[in-house]
Amino acid sequence: MKFVEYPDRDMMFLSLADRLTSELGDFLRREPRATFCVPGGTTPGPIFDVLGDIDLDWGRVSILPSDERWLPEDAPRSNARLVKNRLLQDKAAAAQFVPLYNGTENPGDKIDELIEQVRVHLPIHVLLLGMGGDLHTASIIPGAEGAEAALAADAPVLVPIQVPGASEARITLSAPVLRQAMRVHVVIVGPEKRAALERADKMSLAEAPIRVILDDATVHWAE
Repeated sequence: MKFVEYPDRDMMFLSLADRLTSELGDFLRREPRATFCVPGGTTPGPIFDVLGDIDLDWGRVSILPSDERWLPEDAPRSNARLVKNRLLQDKAAAAQFVPLYNGTENPGDKIDELIEQVRVHLPIHVLLLGMGGDLHTASIIPGAEGAEAALAADAPVLVPIQVPGASEARITLSAPVLRQAMRVHVVIVGPEKRAALERADKMSLAEAPIRVILDDATVHWAE
């Protein structure tokens, strides 16, 4: 793991956006298309705002969420809504969005069709992830139903997740898919998450799912 500390969040957001588009540009110079996998949550929003205005051949970029709450795209907690409202704007509006929500009642319904729709955009060229204070990443959440299946070496591309007490189900890219990403970045903010990250190497994979990608990741942190 490479750890990069920034003097403030604004500097991190700007620098990371530049790094991500530079890496995507490198892949696009060698390949016809590139897949950029992005997280939900509150932290990436300012990064998305910057990315949308950066010059890149966005028409050859596929934007794939790392996970999704099982909600319509217009729901306030939908990751698709965040991506469309904050990233797929201005120049980046030309990118192709790859949804993880198919409108069925449950994430397991017609999941094989959804997997095939995602599979054509794999492997991930540039992966950006967040991390929760409980050391989850994507929707591979400690103690959630489906987390063990998502961490398995032979896990399918997508795995349904149910968090105890949560009002909605989720779906997540599995650990093997995340591990196969060519460039991996994790963005976190605040002393609590830094302290949590420092505990991760003393914990099991089930307790700290973020470990699935840490060995190959660059972690970007600002207070």
